[in-house]
Order: sequence, then structure tokens, then C-alpha cells
Amino acid sequence: MRGAILDLSVDFCGIGFKNPVVAASGTFGFGREYGEYFDISLLGGVCVKGLTLEPRLGNLPPRIAETPMGVLNSVGLQNPGVKVFISEELPYLLEAGTVVIANISGNSSDEYAQMAGILSDSGVDLIEVNVSCPNVEAGGIQFGTTVDGVSAVTEAVKRRSAVPVMVKLSPNVTDIAEIARAAESAGADAISLINTIVGMRIDTATRRPVLSNNTGGLSGPAVLPVAVRMVWQASNAVDVPVLGMGGVSCGNDAIEMMLAGASLTGVGTASFEDPYAALKTIDGIGEYLDSNGIGSVRELIGKVELN
Repeated sequence: MRGAILDLSVDFCGIGFKNPVVAASGTFGFGREYGEYFDISLLGGVCVKGLTLEPRLGNLPPRIAETPMGVLNSVGLQNPGVKVFISEELPYLLEAGTVVIANISGNSSDEYAQMAGILSDSGVDLIEVNVSCPNVEAGGIQFGTTVDGVSAVTEAVKRRSAVPVMVKLSPNVTDIAEIARAAESAGADAISLINTIVGMRIDTATRRPVLSNNTGGLSGPAVLPVAVRMVWQASNAVDVPVLGMGGVSCGNDAIEMMLAGASLTGVGTASFEDPYAALKTIDGIGEYLDSNGIGSVRELIGKVELN
């Protein structure tokens, strides 16, 4: 098989991806930024920066902090709002020749539903629902930390969406399999995980948190083992396809995600350090297939051999 033509394509919710590597939301802007470095049509897909119904300025700085093997962020969903995205940013992506995934956040089920309705007619291929947001109707608890919260948002989005819906799960829960099943039962066409892990750093000179918001989301290589474990647990709990992310920075990391059960994998924080990280991940997957005599990347999905 060595040197043979390799098949990196994946069917995900009826959408054809040329390869299983997606630029993760919040780390790739709206595509233009990285389009200055390489042709983004080479990616399997692009998941855009998180969108809200109205424009948001985000949190006060400092809102990014480096950590050993990772990054803490508390950007606060700074974005121009869904309507500006559609008019000013989406046309570029639709011409780029890759799958376009819109990531949405809201403070109520109704806000999520409104965005789903607006985006359904815009030309995006898939909607990713970020449930790691405070539910103002339930006292501020995150939607993604309860079965009821995940179910409510998923059902609301599904009622309004004409494109497949993927729910992005929070790792800050007791039982990720239970949350995954809740999303599936409420109609999710796919799930993605993991979102960032809540973390904190303190400046010992000032004795104050380094982030203005005190805590932030941890991403980067440090979270990879947690992400792989949760992808494995979630993929074994549901029948819908899974997009695995969290600390992926090379082909071998992506292979781990796929063996754990992911059909697609997201490259996020690694792109901050190396703008070409996603492309190198695609190349690494191909090299793995070639060296192991595997013709199709689909043969890897869920094929971990447990001890």
C-alpha cells in the first residue's frame, strides 16, 4: 500500500469533507487572517469565531495568558454579531472552497433559535452550538453543564435550523456521556468536544489573577489526554458522529482522536504558535496512513484496541 493514493475524505452529517481536519472556532477568526498564509481550501473545514445575536466587545484585558503547555483565555466572545458576519465575512468563506461551520452562543434558548434561523438561509454548511454559555433564564448556570440545559438549547436550534446541528460539549461536567446522550436525544445531528477547561493563574507579585475575569478557558497540549478520554466516552455513548478537539497539534494527535471515535478533528490553539499547524496535521495523517498501509482515514474511526 505504501505510496498508494490515500483517501482522506469523510462524510459527516451528509456533508463531504475532503479531509478530517477542521480549524476550530475561536482560533481561526473568519478565515481571512490565515488566508494570508495559505490556501484555506486545503482544510477539511473552517469553524468560525463564535457568533452572538448582537455585536459584543468581549471582556476587558488582560484576557489571554500563557500557561505551561497551554493558553488561558477569557476573550468573552468578542464578535461583530451574526448579521455583520453574514454580510461582511461569510462571502469570503463561501468562495474559499471548504466546509463552513458557524459557531453560535446565546444567553437564552430563544437567542440560539433566532441565530439558527438567520444562519440557515446564509449558505453555511453546519451550525455548531456552543452550550458553554450562561443561561440567564436559570440564574446564570451554563447550559452545557446540565441535561436540561443542553436539551433545551438543542431542541430550540433544531426547530429553526435547515442545516445540520452539532452541539459543542463542555468538559466541565461530571458525566460527559450523559450530556452527549442528552444532545443526541434532543435532535443533535453531531457533537463536538471538548470545549476549554476552566482554569486560573495568579500573579504572585500582585497576588491577583492574571486575567481580568479571574478565570478562563484552558486549551492547548495540556488538555489533549482529557479530550481523548472524553471523545472516547462520548462516541461510545451516542450514534451520531463526533468532532474531536482539544490539544491537537499534529497528525499523531489527530490519529488519537479518530481512534477514540472522532470522525473529524479540530486544530485550535496550535495555530496561534504555528499558522500552518492544521496543514501539517493533514500531512501527518497522510503519512500515518501511508506508513501503516491504510487506504482510507475512515478505517481509523473508533478502532482503538483497549487493554
